[in-house]
Amino acid sequence: MTETEQRLQNQIDDLEIKQAFQEHTIEELNDAITQQQRTIDRMNTQIAFLVTKLKAMEPANIASMSEETPPPHY
Repeated sequence: MTETEQRLQNQIDDLEIKQAFQEHTIEELNDAITQQQRTIDRMNTQIAFLVTKLKAMEPANIASMSEETPPPHY
């Protein structure tokens, strides 16, 4: 192999190594995003459930202070 061929082969090897690392990084990032989306979906479901529960709650049977009649000693 000539010196130019060796240099080109080294450059190709370097590019292949970088490409392999990039593929690995992209795969890890995709896994993280997928997990985050699952978490977001689960949280949205929980929030929707809580909103439904809160809307369905009856108001308390205790009157507010402005609606209460004063005690007899006033």
